[in-house]
Amino acid sequence: MELLICDARGDQPELRPFTLTMRAGLLPTVGEALLQAGLASGPEDPGFSRKGAYGVFGKRKDWDSPIYEGDRLELYSPLLVDPKAVRRKKANQNQDAKF
Repeated sequence: MELLICDARGDQPELRPFTLTMRAGLLPTVGEALLQAGLASGPEDPGFSRKGAYGVFGKRKDWDSPIYEGDRLELYSPLLVDPKAVRRKKANQNQDAKF
């Protein structure tokens, strides 16, 4: 099964093809792809245990989510700033400007 792996955890995103070997009669999972690619050692791997560490075509997926032929498995870097905090700060600045 052919996949694309997009590793966006570093400075430059890297897109590379990957061939996943399938077990007979079972759908492969995101976790199996990460293990076979040598990117993770298991579901408790520190780099992938946080929520939103990986996804398929921009949609967050779980470790045991199925993956299909031609999917693009994406690895995301952790957020540097909390988006809720940024929106809250911007809203407070806008409120202060009105008065």
